[in-house]
Amino acid sequence: MAPGGSGPERPGERVPGGGRRGPVAAVAVAGAGGERPAARLPRGFLVPPARSVRTGSARRGAALLPRRLREAWDRPLTAYYVILGGGLLITVLGLVMVYSASMIQALRYGLPSTYYFRKQLLAVAIGSVLLYGAARMPVRLHRALAYPLLLGAVFLMCLVQVPGIGQTVNGNTNWISIGGPFQLQPSEFGKLALVMWGADLLARKNDKKLLTQWKHLLVPLVPVAVLLLGLIMLGGDMGTSMVLTAILFGMLWLAGAPTRLFTGVLGAAGVLAALFVATSPNRMGRLHCIAATSPGSNDQCWQAVHGIYALASGGWFGTGLGASVEKWGELPEPHTDFIFAVTGEELGLAGTLSVLALFAALGYAGIRVAGRTEDPFVRFAAGGVTTWITVQAVINIGAVLGLLPIAGVPLPLFSYGGSALLPTMYALGLLISFARSEPAARAALATRGRNSLTGAIRRTMRRPAARRRPSGER
Repeated sequence: MAPGGSGPERPGERVPGGGRRGPVAAVAVAGAGGERPAARLPRGFLVPPARSVRTGSARRGAALLPRRLREAWDRPLTAYYVILGGGLLITVLGLVMVYSASMIQALRYGLPSTYYFRKQLLAVAIGSVLLYGAARMPVRLHRALAYPLLLGAVFLMCLVQVPGIGQTVNGNTNWISIGGPFQLQPSEFGKLALVMWGADLLARKNDKKLLTQWKHLLVPLVPVAVLLLGLIMLGGDMGTSMVLTAILFGMLWLAGAPTRLFTGVLGAAGVLAALFVATSPNRMGRLHCIAATSPGSNDQCWQAVHGIYALASGGWFGTGLGASVEKWGELPEPHTDFIFAVTGEELGLAGTLSVLALFAALGYAGIRVAGRTEDPFVRFAAGGVTTWITVQAVINIGAVLGLLPIAGVPLPLFSYGGSALLPTMYALGLLISFARSEPAARAALATRGRNSLTGAIRRTMRRPAARRRPSGER
């Protein structure tokens, strides 16, 4: 008999909890009156497997993770937060790397070590005002600014070609001096002008159902883009021309250009690009430096090779912030075109992959904004801005990695240069404005405002309207 008179023990009998009875074992049983004497249970009694329960929960959680990620990505404000957070993180990290990469360059020219950093910080402050203004402006006001921005950009780009006004930097004449140490590069504003004006033009033609005709699809968009490209190429800036061409093709793709027409325009652009490269010994030299492993007899591949040296010496986690060796005169343009190489040397593979992830998230969020909107202007403008930022980042990073020729374009929001930073931050504000303008996002923002602490304080502090007292009431 088992203790307590429960009857004879039967080997193999199931007990509560999923175990089986075997030969005898003792266990204490807790009851309402405290701990009861140890009950005689069989040896080999199987306790319910808690670990297997936890393992099963972990497996179910891992299986549900993709669905949870999709649900999080489908939330109305996801694109808004990704664009805002990703853009600001790239800008802040860029400020840190500009300071680190430019200290030695400034000292070499007899300037304070924080010279370039202070100028970049001023540009970020001005750009933040532009970003905030663009993010709060309604879409119709952006469309109203399209034509003035285009005319202003064309005017400034024409001034660059006037002798005595245009400034030549690193062999390219595409700068205007605006007093003191400050210079302006109008071609950077030409990118923003093409995006906004082209989006407004295509949106108006889309409303009139004219984009199905190839002549309305190409004219006047392509001629104006060719005008901008011609003014840029007069100064010899091949890199900016490549980015502008990519913006044009991206907007034509979004407008639904037929494959034959798209291929024809792309082929014509490729022939012109090959002609410009073949007629310039400098561009041919840059083309030969792709995947170079030595500087060459005349050191024509010096910059490309030392960019690879900087990346290779960084390892997994880098040599430490400020500890770059290549920026001590070995790597030209360490704070502008090749700031990604210094980032790889000081922050390692982890730092460069973080920068790539931020650009990838920014690009994917821009594609989501362009794909979900019903407004044609928003679709074309968001697609143009996303093409601009991602293609320019690919060209810059590809040149640093030795996969593309050195084109002389900065890394968006990251490299030193106020002329490139200001229009890019305004374009980022455009994306934020478009992400906020989605109906579901507007409703979510309104709900968040009502539920926030600030909204509660405002509602609490509202004074009720004074109740009119009847006559004679004291």
